[in-house]
Amino acid sequence: MSRHISSLLAIAAVCVTLTPTPALAQAPKKEVDCSQVKCVALTFDDGPGKYAGKLLDTLKKYDVKATFFLEGQYVKSRPSYVKRMVAEGHELGNHSYTHPDFRTVEKWDIRAEIKKTQDAVKKAAGVEPKLLRPPYGMVDLQVSDVAVEFGMPIILWTGGNEDWSSKNATAIKKKSMEVAKPGSIVLMHDWVKQTVDSMPAIVKSLQKKGYHLVTVSEVLKGQDVKLEPGDVYPVPAGWENK
Repeated sequence: MSRHISSLLAIAAVCVTLTPTPALAQAPKKEVDCSQVKCVALTFDDGPGKYAGKLLDTLKKYDVKATFFLEGQYVKSRPSYVKRMVAEGHELGNHSYTHPDFRTVEKWDIRAEIKKTQDAVKKAAGVEPKLLRPPYGMVDLQVSDVAVEFGMPIILWTGGNEDWSSKNATAIKKKSMEVAKPGSIVLMHDWVKQTVDSMPAIVKSLQKKGYHLVTVSEVLKGQDVKLEPGDVYPVPAGWENK
């Protein structure tokens, strides 16, 4: 009997030894409630640009999120940045493949531009953008109709830092702070070196003013904005969402 008990104890000891220790579960990241705190969505068009890696380093350092409206041609040439954007929790949007004014091309060309970018992003990062920002922010009924086909609302901006024009770090920071308001969507470009160089100062200044830097979708959720495919936000003068 004692020999049988000893054998059972030995087997139990082996089982305990071989049972892997469960990994410590990471605490879930606290979501920002933009209905209760000041939020700003920084958005970057035309990328991923060649400075996107440095920009992502800054966003990661300060633990903030952004939304990138990508051009398919640059997704194809810089897929690693797109993969990293997704891995680090940023939001992706579609900004066409070659940046034509959608109002000046045929409907099938708009479809092709959007579809090629969707496919490029899917190939690079395994996801498809859920938001559309037409080149130059130009939208008409035809653009809205195509956006409906892809199930995407159209996201414009509440203000821009005019970095593409000034290309001056001081002016870019000043304008960025001027247009940043609670619930705002700020237009920037990650191909402008001065913008990327200014981002640490911009982020720190916004955080010092109590802003949380989040994705477009988080800003919309905080304002209880519910968009249907083809809807435009912010709504341009003279435009009515369906």
